Amino acid sequence: MKKKENLKQFFLYLLVGGGATIVEWVVFYLVGVRLHIHYMVATGIAFLLSTFANWALGRMIMFSSDQGIWKELVKIYLTSIAGFLMNLLLMWIAVQQMHCNEMLAKMAATGIVFFWNFIIRKVVIYKI
Repeated sequence: MKKKENLKQFFLYLLVGGGATIVEWVVFYLVGVRLHIHYMVATGIAFLLSTFANWALGRMIMFSSDQGIWKELVKIYLTSIAGFLMNLLLMWIAVQQMHCNEMLAKMAATGIVFFWNFIIRKVVIYKI
């Protein structure tokens, strides 16, 4: 039963993460590619907005909490900092060291950090 519930939660989080990923990639593209702002700054701006989208979609689709919105948001952003740092490191490695396209590097980094975000929200923030 636990395995089935975990699988259901994971697939619901795929929907949540998918929505947040669209926000992240669109913001990164607009800020970094179209406005020509450095990819690290664009990554930061995309992170801020996609983390909010992730929280909002997660609350609507799968997570419930009685801890209060502001307390919950603080926890989301604090725990997401590690994911953001992973994202920046992966972006730096891919772009600076491996000379990958910035948008492709962003897509790969997002995919890797997705799993971190799911585990942290499930185990640390919502304890489900």
